Amino acid sequence: MSTPATKQIQGLRTAAIDAMNGYEEALEKVGPHGLSGLLDEMSRLHRGHADELAEQLRLAGETPGEGGSIMSTVNRVIMDVRSLVGELDASILPGLIDGEKRNIARYDEVLASGEVEGPASTLITRQRLDLGDALARMQKMSGASEPYVVL
Repeated sequence: MSTPATKQIQGLRTAAIDAMNGYEEALEKVGPHGLSGLLDEMSRLHRGHADELAEQLRLAGETPGEGGSIMSTVNRVIMDVRSLVGELDASILPGLIDGEKRNIARYDEVLASGEVEGPASTLITRQRLDLGDALARMQKMSGASEPYVVL
């Protein structure tokens, strides 16, 4: 039986799968040059997060959902269109940064809700910090003048 905490964890997991799918699609389009290192790193980060969240769900007696949401499809379409009209180069960084800001905001909402406690809360806090670190690296790559605050 789902609880508010497991619903929150599943929501974060779905978002991690969506992000992973978007990065994997971009990685297929960009090939072994340009942003491939960043895209691979971010795909692996989100895959790891999704796997860890799935384990938390299993520990709570839940069966993790296997797929992402409609956003996985949206991310794929965006990368397909971008690759058709030009290269997937540093010009996609602002979109990636915005996506990671939204992901961090989801983590902040879950943590602020107080519904997730104990080891799951510790895990979510660490994952949020991981995303903040990755976002800071992206912003540095893009030359963003106003870095996102990492708590």
